[in-house]
Amino acid sequence: MNFAERVEYIKRIDGLVRRKSTGTPEELAARLKKCRATIYNHIEDLRGLGAEVAYCKRSKTFYYEAPFELPFK
Repeated sequence: MNFAERVEYIKRIDGLVRRKSTGTPEELAARLKKCRATIYNHIEDLRGLGAEVAYCKRSKTFYYEAPFELPFK
């Protein structure tokens, strides 16, 4: 995956996290046609950018614990 593709996936995941509609990691992986490990790598990318990403077992979704904006559009 090249840099531009990685950025696009991060942006897609960011949108889903904002709407609290990621589903489980497995569902998110299926939706994005990626493996579960790749999804976790992208979540770590978001954390590396300063996002406080958490997972709610009850709601079965990733969410931001604090306001966050991607540093790119």
